[in-house]
Amino acid sequence: MTQTNSATPHILVVEDDREISALVARYLRANECRVSLAGDGREMDKALADARVDLIVLDLMLPGEDGLSLCRRLRAGSSIPILMLTAKAEEIDRIVGLEIGADDYLAKPFNPRELLARIRAILRRGATTEAAGDDGARRLCFLDWTLDVSLRQLLSPEEARITITGAEFDLLHALCLRPGRVLSRDQLLDLTQGRAAGPFERSIDVLISRIRQKIEADPRNPEIIRTIRSGGYLFTPAVTRS
Repeated sequence: MTQTNSATPHILVVEDDREISALVARYLRANECRVSLAGDGREMDKALADARVDLIVLDLMLPGEDGLSLCRRLRAGSSIPILMLTAKAEEIDRIVGLEIGADDYLAKPFNPRELLARIRAILRRGATTEAAGDDGARRLCFLDWTLDVSLRQLLSPEEARITITGAEFDLLHALCLRPGRVLSRDQLLDLTQGRAAGPFERSIDVLISRIRQKIEADPRNPEIIRTIRSGGYLFTPAVTRS
């Protein structure tokens, strides 16, 4: 399932606290969102089978299969955007959530306005990637890899489709548009998340690590995306556009 450009996005809130889920649903519906609710993984699976969903708000602490397990399972076969909620504020929880494929992270307690802003930012990034400065190019190619901007897909040199999250795609896209330039974490945050970005710049490191696992021959000694000490990251290959 992929997101849509509809003016009324369908948001699935997976949260076992009925008071929180009701509050979130009421606020999102008042702001032109269609909302479905699920209290656990079983209900989430049913909701996904019954209707197209544009984004999942997924709580970390759930009865039965927890949010991290659900996120990992979703990422095994879907690129649907995931925004994780948790009562835990420790950095390690944010890192783990991002490492397994969440697009963003919001700790409880949170302001519903911030939740809505983050949801809109995630959906907007997906809807506007093609207009992000690539001069209309629909395919960006490097070292026989292909980033299909129109379909938001990554194809291997063997033309196999590689599973990639929305956040990973946006970051790789930003790098492909600026080959040979050293980009700081702050620049990459601004390019991919804009004003919705929080102070958690470590998220860029986590996303870079995930991308390297997919495109580098040896992720521990990367050649495509190099780390520049006290600088940021450098995308080294030449990029062709079509």
